[in-house]
Amino acid sequence: MAMSVGSAGEDDMMVEMNTTPLIDVMLVLLIMFIITIPVQTHAVKMNMPVNQPSTPTKPPEVVRIDVDFDGTINWNGEQVPNRADLQARLYRTAQIPDQPEVHLKPNKLVTYKYVAMVMAEAQRLGVTKIGIVGNEQFAN
Repeated sequence: MAMSVGSAGEDDMMVEMNTTPLIDVMLVLLIMFIITIPVQTHAVKMNMPVNQPSTPTKPPEVVRIDVDFDGTINWNGEQVPNRADLQARLYRTAQIPDQPEVHLKPNKLVTYKYVAMVMAEAQRLGVTKIGIVGNEQFAN
C-alpha cells in the first residue's frame, strides 16, 4: 500500500491512499474464488441396471360378495345357501397364495349386522384383500 504525505503548497496536510493495489488484490481473490467453486449440477448421476421389460402382470382376480337388504348373500352372482357355505368359500379364498380381491357390495337398505358378519368371517378366516364397494349407507 502506498500513501503519499505532502503539502500542496498550503498548511493543509494531504493524505491519499492508492487503492489500485487493493482493487487488484480483490480481483485476484474473486477470480480464484470463482475458479475453485465446484460446478453445481442439479442432477444425481446414477448407474441404473439395464433390465429387459418384464411381461405385464395380469389383473387381480375379483370375488364379488353382494349382501341384499334381507341379509341374503350372493357370491359372484350365486346365492350362498347358509353361513357354513360362506365360511367354506372364504376359507378357500384365504388359502390361495395370491389371494383374489374380495369386493363386498351391500344393498343400501341392508342392516349393518349382516355386513359386519361377512367382514368378521373374512377376517377370522384370513382373507386380507377385502373392501366395501359402493357408496351406500347402512340402515340401523
